Amino acid sequence: MTQTPTAQTPAPGQARAQFTVPAKHPMVTVLGSGDALLRVIERAFPAADIHVRGNEVSAAGDAMEVALIQRLFDQMMLVLRTGQPMTEDAVERSIAMLRATESGEGDGPETPAEVLTQNILSSRGRTIRPKTLNQKRYVDAIDKHTVVFGIGPAGTGKTYLAMAKAVQALQSKQVNRIILTRPAVEAGERLGFLPGTLYEKIDPYLRPLYDALHDMLDPDSIPRLMAAGTIEVAPLAYMRGRTLNDAFIILDEAQNTSAEQMKMFLTRLGFDSKIVVTGDVTQVDLPNGTKSGLRQVQDILDGVQDVHFSRLTSQDVVRHKLVGRIVDAYEKYDNRDSHNGK
Repeated sequence: MTQTPTAQTPAPGQARAQFTVPAKHPMVTVLGSGDALLRVIERAFPAADIHVRGNEVSAAGDAMEVALIQRLFDQMMLVLRTGQPMTEDAVERSIAMLRATESGEGDGPETPAEVLTQNILSSRGRTIRPKTLNQKRYVDAIDKHTVVFGIGPAGTGKTYLAMAKAVQALQSKQVNRIILTRPAVEAGERLGFLPGTLYEKIDPYLRPLYDALHDMLDPDSIPRLMAAGTIEVAPLAYMRGRTLNDAFIILDEAQNTSAEQMKMFLTRLGFDSKIVVTGDVTQVDLPNGTKSGLRQVQDILDGVQDVHFSRLTSQDVVRHKLVGRIVDAYEKYDNRDSHNGK
């Protein structure tokens, strides 16, 4: 996509740009069905004047805003070139990334196209990939480090992306098995007091992990893989006394581990294994007085070689847009209460 000079000379501080969309990209892929993508761009740049005629897109307005629009269309073309469609969400996230870079808040060389086109796993007709810069860095950290902590609120993809990396590692024979575990203490409930068999007791705690597996593997193959021990889903208590070699191990809901459980789990690490620990330190369900192992471990392992902490925020929530706003609202409420001494 190219920027071309126009006959009309813009006023000082103003600029005009014209982009030609290559013929191989139908305009509907650029503008969206019913011009939905164009409307997202117009809302993001309300002071700019954006016009479309045929496969020509022109923008006029503040020079910095026009430059951002130029970069946005360039990034959209790079994404479309890979065959991946642009969505309203992808356009919004691209604009946010470009604005962060422009304001100096962006702290890396990654571009929106690099983030949005990084494929982790293709399964059952869909591709799992990071959708935000922090998610991309989290995924990259899993590749580079032996132990990675993914810490952030609900909906930021901490567990889902870790599961995708685990399945990818298994399929590429980097590991021989996947081990998924969760502490089975939530809201004060203990397994011994729950009715039913052991598997009936643990199933509600581990169900989110099964749900993610069903997204990534042929559901018919999961019982076979579990029966063979290739995939193990078990409560954290089952890890005690073991050494886990050649495995991709995920500890989910780690904010509900005690300090002792966290140490026990991390010291299960064996040769040619990788550990990913995920959790949200704002949603601790431990009994009063029990310190969260996830909160403590950040101080203990800070700076330890080959251990990485990835922190995700409400900006990385990839569920319904309202989820991000709810996370922000609770954060403001908690901060207000802490300032008031409650």
